[in-house]
Amino acid sequence: MAEVILRDVTKIFGHTVGVDGIDLDVPDGAFVVLLGPTGAGKTTTLRLIAGLERPDRGEIMIGGRPVVGETPAQRDVAMVFQQYSLYPHMTVRENLAFPLKSPILRTPADEVERKVNAVAEVLRIPHKLDNKATQLSGGEMQRVSIGRALVRDPAIYLMDEPLSSLDAKLRADLRVELKRIQSDLGATLLYVTHDQIEAMTMATHVGVLDEGRLVQFGSPREIYENPVSEYVATRLGLPRINLVPAVLFGGAPAGAARIGLRPEHIVMNGEGGKAGTVIRVEHLGDQTRVHVEVEGQVLTTLADAHSTLDHGDSVHVTPRDALFFDAAGNRVH
Repeated sequence: MAEVILRDVTKIFGHTVGVDGIDLDVPDGAFVVLLGPTGAGKTTTLRLIAGLERPDRGEIMIGGRPVVGETPAQRDVAMVFQQYSLYPHMTVRENLAFPLKSPILRTPADEVERKVNAVAEVLRIPHKLDNKATQLSGGEMQRVSIGRALVRDPAIYLMDEPLSSLDAKLRADLRVELKRIQSDLGATLLYVTHDQIEAMTMATHVGVLDEGRLVQFGSPREIYENPVSEYVATRLGLPRINLVPAVLFGGAPAGAARIGLRPEHIVMNGEGGKAGTVIRVEHLGDQTRVHVEVEGQVLTTLADAHSTLDHGDSVHVTPRDALFFDAAGNRVH
């Protein structure tokens, strides 16, 4: 495996800046998730590292080697896309073996067989090796697609929303599998998604992108607890962070325009709280979400799974561990 370093990497498409001066360090063996909405520059960053795009400015290093002038094959990266990208007329075994039979790798036949069998075991599909790709379920096809990358043992794995086309249960199952595989292999993996659950559950590091700029990079916990801006704060957390005028509860520092409160940081019926009214209750099995109106502002908070709160109930709300932001959305410390 290898570390990946980007320095001042910029890519412009016509009049649109796709990636804007990104500096990024992906440690060897890390699982890095690039998070952001459509158009944030996530896929472009991945394509620049893969060699599918060439930067207009900046340097890209893989394993300490400058790679801007190299082809994708020379960079020794493996990329998994949202689409399955399998050959339908081939069996699973043939699909997995295909990358190893390229003229560049020239892998001996016995080594091809060994690697295919090993990857099939890791992906838990050895019983499917002789099935045609068209005979597989969506989850199995995506496992084979990931396997085509794993079998190569590249310097770095690049994955562009590989789970987004799957249903919720398959996504949850493959999140666990993918994290297990990455951990078992000690692989360096750069993963693009707009799904915050994938970021929180799989990543060792999260990079938040906004309009082509890397605005914060750190562990999922660090990004969640200490966001540098409102934009970053809204990228992680479900339910989303509550953003209300800073004057609602008082005690805001100078320059604060809004207060950010995670749902778990709102205490109901504590000492000295502000009066509010329950306007909606959602029972989700393991937790209850309570929507409370306080002076015209609606706050979402969490209650015990067996809470008896109901529409119209009066409560008192107290904030704790609040985050404060100025009028431009930047964090006020």
